[in-house]
Formats: sequence, C-alpha cells, structure tokens
Amino acid sequence: MARLTDENVTLAKEIIDRYPRAKSALIPLLHIAQEQDGWVTDEAMRHIAELIGVTPAEVLGTGTFYEMFKFEPVGRYLINVCGTMSCALLGADDLMHAAEEELGIHEGGTTDDGMFTLHRAECQAACTEAPCLQVNYRYRFRTTPVEVRQLISDLRNGRLDDEIPPHGTLARVRQHIPADKGVGAVDPSRVTSPPEWITASAEGGAS
Repeated sequence: MARLTDENVTLAKEIIDRYPRAKSALIPLLHIAQEQDGWVTDEAMRHIAELIGVTPAEVLGTGTFYEMFKFEPVGRYLINVCGTMSCALLGADDLMHAAEEELGIHEGGTTDDGMFTLHRAECQAACTEAPCLQVNYRYRFRTTPVEVRQLISDLRNGRLDDEIPPHGTLARVRQHIPADKGVGAVDPSRVTSPPEWITASAEGGAS
C-alpha cells in the first residue's frame, strides 16, 4: 500500500487550488487515490487528510458514504449484480449463480488471482432493463446466465480491455483549468456583503 505518487500529489495540489477551501477537494482526491491503486489505501487516505488539512476519520467518513469508493482491495474487475425487486423477479439470482460458478467464488469474494470481485448491489436505476449488472460501473442490460459466463471469459482473456478499464479508472477527460480560474471568485472568508443577484427582466429571463 502506498501514499499518493509524486505525479498524483502534483495533480492533487492543482485541484485543491481550484477551491476556496482545501477540504472541498476531498471527493476528487479520493478518485485520484482509487485510480492509482484500484481502491483507497489507508496510506492514501492519511495522505489526503494531510493535503487538505482534515483528519483521516473525516476522509473515511465522507468516502464511505459513497458506494463507489472502496476501502479494501477489490479485483481488477468489480462485478455488481443488481439484486433489487425488478432484477430479482427477472433472474438476478441466476446471474449471481452463473458468476459464482464461472469464477469459483461466492458473493462478496475475490478470485485468487485478484482479477475479479463479485458483489450484489442495490438498485442500479435501470429497472426497465432488468436483470442487469455492472462491471466497473459499465452496464450490461437484460443479461442472461449464458451472457454472464461469456462476459467473464471475455474479460479474463482481454477481449474487453478497450471497453472496460481496470477498477478505479475514471471515465472522463480531466479538465485542465488555468491557474487564474477556480471554484468561487472570492474566498468565503473575505465576503463582506450579500451576493449580487441577476435582475430578472419583465419577460421572465435574466437581464
């Protein structure tokens, strides 16, 4: 386990500088830590706390509120089988059993090679596409047990590397914001008057 790399510390400081208060950067820094190691290590959590001036407990308390942050090791591929009502009625258990048999592990486990972790998830907000699952938060809709087995085979043999990156990789193009731009034009501690509101026009729009 490791602290943030020098490269990621540089990135973290750039992100922190965009905010009036350093602790506002906590969530982006958790993403950086998870992208680095696939999960948020204890050392990375403490390092983040140092960078933004809070306690490790505050970092942990915030991070554990969000399901996508993992504070224990997970596999390269995190398979989340939806288990709530619509998916349960349409075969979620069959998907889970197929995955367990194909991977040789039980729900909640990780394969010995560290490649797969299998979880049952709460609603994935795709009830019209049940039963569904996610691999590293990429959806598979109206899935069958046969398709689950094929999916695992494809992942194991690298056939989906271009489509599904390792767990923790952020699916976005990182913004490069100039040094003179950031969140909030003025540090909140320096605000001495009420905000300036945009005056609405007679037609109802802003003027």
